[in-house]
Amino acid sequence: MADKAKILIIDDDADYRASTRALLEGEGYEVAEADSGGAGADAVRQYRPDLIVLDIMMESPVEGYTVVQALKFHEQYRDVAHIPVVMVSSIQEEPAALFPMAGDVPMITPDAYFRKPLDVPRFLACVRRMLGS
Repeated sequence: MADKAKILIIDDDADYRASTRALLEGEGYEVAEADSGGAGADAVRQYRPDLIVLDIMMESPVEGYTVVQALKFHEQYRDVAHIPVVMVSSIQEEPAALFPMAGDVPMITPDAYFRKPLDVPRFLACVRRMLGS
């Protein structure tokens, strides 16, 4: 792999970040981490990842929903709005219930959604597809 694709994991669970980092690095990706939504939004601007893996519910005041909304819809993040976001959560609701529509406008909808614990083969296939590898 000439240039490793860069993935940013944003999650407040250190064990989850460590295990997901090991999984992704084992696949040849370069991985960075952020432990909160606010730190994650800052890291997106600094790290310029090719893909973001983002938890929905975090103990910080800035949850995953807020991060996706900022990255996809706020003017200050226009230059990184194209980065795909894979949301992960232990919430067992169906994605359609979690990500509402306002008329015909998708609101805070991630590019993909997975429940924890991850279905590793499906998750890795999704990552490869989104990165074009």
